[in-house]
Amino acid sequence: MSLSTWTTTTTPQPAGFSTEQEAAFDASVRGELSQIVQNYTTDAAQYSPATEVLWSRIGGSLHGGKLTRPRLVKLGHDAFAREGSAALRGSRPSNDRIVSMGCAFELLHTSLLLHDDVIDRDFTRRGRPTLSALYRDDALHTGESLIDAEHAGHSAAIIAGDLLLSASISLALRAGGSHPHAAALESSFQRAIHHAGAGELEDLLYSLGRTPAKVRDVLLMEELKTASYSFKFPLHTGALLAGASMEAAEALASIGGQLGVAYQLIDDVLGTFGDPARTGKSIDSDLREGKSTILTALVAQQPEFGASLSMLRAHTDSVESLRSVLEAADVEAQARALAQDLCEKAIVSAQQMRLPEHVSEQFQDFALLILNRGA
Repeated sequence: MSLSTWTTTTTPQPAGFSTEQEAAFDASVRGELSQIVQNYTTDAAQYSPATEVLWSRIGGSLHGGKLTRPRLVKLGHDAFAREGSAALRGSRPSNDRIVSMGCAFELLHTSLLLHDDVIDRDFTRRGRPTLSALYRDDALHTGESLIDAEHAGHSAAIIAGDLLLSASISLALRAGGSHPHAAALESSFQRAIHHAGAGELEDLLYSLGRTPAKVRDVLLMEELKTASYSFKFPLHTGALLAGASMEAAEALASIGGQLGVAYQLIDDVLGTFGDPARTGKSIDSDLREGKSTILTALVAQQPEFGASLSMLRAHTDSVESLRSVLEAADVEAQARALAQDLCEKAIVSAQQMRLPEHVSEQFQDFALLILNRGA
């Protein structure tokens, strides 16, 4: 059954929950995140008032997330919970580990966002000031020049991202401590970090090139940069926490990789053709920064696009001119078709794994949510 013909009579609930279960799990995750930040804030007060303030502001950056990654850790666990129950008797309660591992991915996510804001030189995210912006404004209020204030803001964000990265690793290790798959869990979380870094580096270097990356290069970059730490490895660690075999955990992670790339393809579409009022995303920044997205990759061989891109980088053409070339090539429809194909392949793979029915249904719901983002 294709996703285009599969329907649901209710609003899909992402990542394996009824409404009541979702609320309870989210509350556990948010409670642990709040306690983590409070502990670091209290500890910092003993040695650095400035770092105490920094942790308080980090807490603001963590507030209000959708908790997609913790929910995917839970979904990965639910896929194999019955299979691994015997092997895990006497181990730390599974739900405690799931919540902690989910929180570790949330800390990692926020760390990467803080660093990403520095790389992209952004001072707003989803319509809100970034942590960089808070420290920039502090510096401006003390009389620093704009260039020095922006440097101070980005420097503080780098420090905050580093602190969160350290905290995420510590928490992931605690979540897997004494587990039969402890070494594999540590490796999985480390791979999530390294893949995200590799994808960010590829993205940076492609933006410096004279021509956009090819389609296969963009798909790999997006798997590394987004799909790995946001989809693939949360599912992988969740499966391992349930006691799944290495082969089964990798198979589930592969499904997550496909869904994650589909998510990023739709994100690319929304970053150029979306409604900023609904998405909270600028539709100019990717084009202005010369980002290689699936849209630019699909049209890269057309002379008109290459000429417009070169003129934009030389500040002799407009973003709208570049967007018009993309529109004429109908790349939005092509990108959405690629995303749908990836989602359908992911659902077929999930069905072939004979996962519990409620888990398979949640993968279908999740795929539909991805494809309908911004609709």
